[in-house]
Amino acid sequence: MQDNDNDASLEALKDIRSIMDRSSRFVSLSGMSGIWAGLTACAGAAIAYTWLRKPEFSYIGAPTVGTPENFDSFTIKLMFLGIMVFLVAFAGAFYFTLKKARKHKHTLWTNASKQLILHLFYPLFAGGVFSVSFIYNGCGMFVGPACLAFYGLALISASRHTLSDIRYLGMLEVALGCCSLFLPGFGLYFWGFGFGVLHIIYGAMMWTKYDK
Repeated sequence: MQDNDNDASLEALKDIRSIMDRSSRFVSLSGMSGIWAGLTACAGAAIAYTWLRKPEFSYIGAPTVGTPENFDSFTIKLMFLGIMVFLVAFAGAFYFTLKKARKHKHTLWTNASKQLILHLFYPLFAGGVFSVSFIYNGCGMFVGPACLAFYGLALISASRHTLSDIRYLGMLEVALGCCSLFLPGFGLYFWGFGFGVLHIIYGAMMWTKYDK
């Protein structure tokens, strides 16, 4: 009888801990979201690479042949591609997260998810401002490092409100961004590896650990 009581008490404690975790942390992030985001980023990087291989542009995006008007239109084209990659990645991440939340009967819009979005927003907004300023001042080679570094800082900031594993992904993104500052000609490779390959690896690990 005593063993049954102990088992019941342990089960109750587990339920209480689970409820507390859900109230303080957003635990519905799906590993498939990371995989989807990584595949989307790889596709975007591949498209950008084919554009940058055109003879009128050098690898870092500065025109070797052509007029400033061509460069302006090309810059807008790259920015549009980046926005589209972000939107497609976000849409897929939202879908897989919503699917996981419904599967486990979790509420998607909670105080924890609000805090998660808030702590993601400020570093990402600052990174966006830095990136636009680099483009405006003709320093487009620093856009990739800025995106990686500020995105990593956003993940580190938000990790306290969701699965703590994303902190390590954030650290790797910051490290990649810092390294790419000194290798501007390889910015697209760093960008593709950071947003593409690392996301796929992270997503697969999270799917195995939490979803599977």
